[in-house]
Amino acid sequence: MSNLQARLAQLTPERLKGLRRGIEKESLRATAEGQLAMTPHPAALGSALTHPHITTDYSESQLELITGVHATPETCLEELMQVHQFTYRSLGEEMLWVSSMPCILPADENIPIGRYGASNVGRAKSVYRMGLAHRYGRRMQTISGIHYNWSLPGVGSEDYFALIRNFRRHAFLLLYLFGASPAVCSSFVAGRDHGLQELSPGTMYMPYGTSLRMGKLGYQSDAQASLAVSYNGLEGYAASLHEALTRPYPAYEAVGIMNPGGEYNQLATSLLQIENEFYGTIRPKRVIHPGERPLHALRERGVEYVEVRLLDLNPFVPIGITLQTVRFLDIFLMHCLLSDSPPDTPAEIAALGRNQHRTAAHGREPGLLLERDGQEVPLVQWGKELLSAFGEIAARLDDALGSSDYADALRAAQALMDQPDLLPSARVLAVMEKDYGNSFCDFTRAQAMQTKSKLLSLPFGAALAAQFAAQSEQSVRDQKAIEESDTMPFEIYRQQYTSPERLGLTRSAIAPSLASV
Repeated sequence: MSNLQARLAQLTPERLKGLRRGIEKESLRATAEGQLAMTPHPAALGSALTHPHITTDYSESQLELITGVHATPETCLEELMQVHQFTYRSLGEEMLWVSSMPCILPADENIPIGRYGASNVGRAKSVYRMGLAHRYGRRMQTISGIHYNWSLPGVGSEDYFALIRNFRRHAFLLLYLFGASPAVCSSFVAGRDHGLQELSPGTMYMPYGTSLRMGKLGYQSDAQASLAVSYNGLEGYAASLHEALTRPYPAYEAVGIMNPGGEYNQLATSLLQIENEFYGTIRPKRVIHPGERPLHALRERGVEYVEVRLLDLNPFVPIGITLQTVRFLDIFLMHCLLSDSPPDTPAEIAALGRNQHRTAAHGREPGLLLERDGQEVPLVQWGKELLSAFGEIAARLDDALGSSDYADALRAAQALMDQPDLLPSARVLAVMEKDYGNSFCDFTRAQAMQTKSKLLSLPFGAALAAQFAAQSEQSVRDQKAIEESDTMPFEIYRQQYTSPERLGLTRSAIAPSLASV
């Protein structure tokens, strides 16, 4: 019996039924013409600072829709659908852009940064975003995606980090299967060295690209490339982040905290202003207490769940993700958790970065080779080997839940390995060519309008509408209460929040390992 089979045998149906997931989905608000909406966050959606399900990400024009924690994929996507339905009813003439790569953008300085009111915490959120603008430019922040939060009972920090190491090794498979951003609007790359090919006037692409969002055009940073973050354990991971959050970075010191006019440029001059600035395909996470720093929470109480961050929006489905994709993610993450996971090394970390970029830009290229253990291996061969190993996990999940849904999701993925023309990234390019003159913006605009029409036509009961309206109204009251309770000057708040002392002790609280449960 393999180690994976032995660990799988330890998992009772009760533990498998304890699997939990939640989704955060970003989308730009766009005009009917396919341009970035320059309007404020719609008032009917309540406060972006305090609403539990509807906020903004980087831009005032970038919605983030959030589910609660769910025991089944079905209820998770049902709630995501309901949040979408309420949101669309509040957009007026606008629509949600259904691709991860942005719509037609204005000049960089005109992209509006998220606004969260007059409280210290609200101001800090806006200043942080201003810092991102100075560091990376605003256009990069308008990329949208789906984050998948996942946990299993009885899993401790050590095991979550083992999962993360394996996830990073095998993430190419998710980019290949679910990448849906092979093309971009030319406004996104204007004035940049991008390496893309022109497909038509206004559209750039990579012929075999899967997820340009996760490639060199996406969330990349030369500064962060200098971070050698290891995922071999909580203590080392925390120490790496601690240094990045406290060490002054010369280029950002030159920007300064404030400009000569007294306006804030950024929260801090360190390599990272706050933890969320660290870009990664997956993060260890912990629910934080009010005002607590995420790193402090991890150090004090250990890893509670992981956040998968590399999923593109699927422009062919109304809420950007399908049930089969969610089920496949469950299988994939379970395999990452249960498989042997040797420590990572600087050489492997560098190779994984190259694999990510190669898959993002060239993933569907016939015979594409990736690096594995110092050797080159065809992407499709490696992918098929992984999918073959997923079978027992899918069967165990189905047994525990009394279904065949996980086996079906796995079969669907296996079929895509043999039919790359059916991959979302290939379908995007095919439909663009067939119906939209190879125009990325025309294609996405049409898909967005169809999505809006479809979601507005679905039933949305009065009780559900009243429930969401009440949440919006309550969020406005909650923001007002926060603003009224503030007594500290913002500069003192900023200094205290970014102080090294708030990051916690350099020790880890590691829960028992999976093997001992």
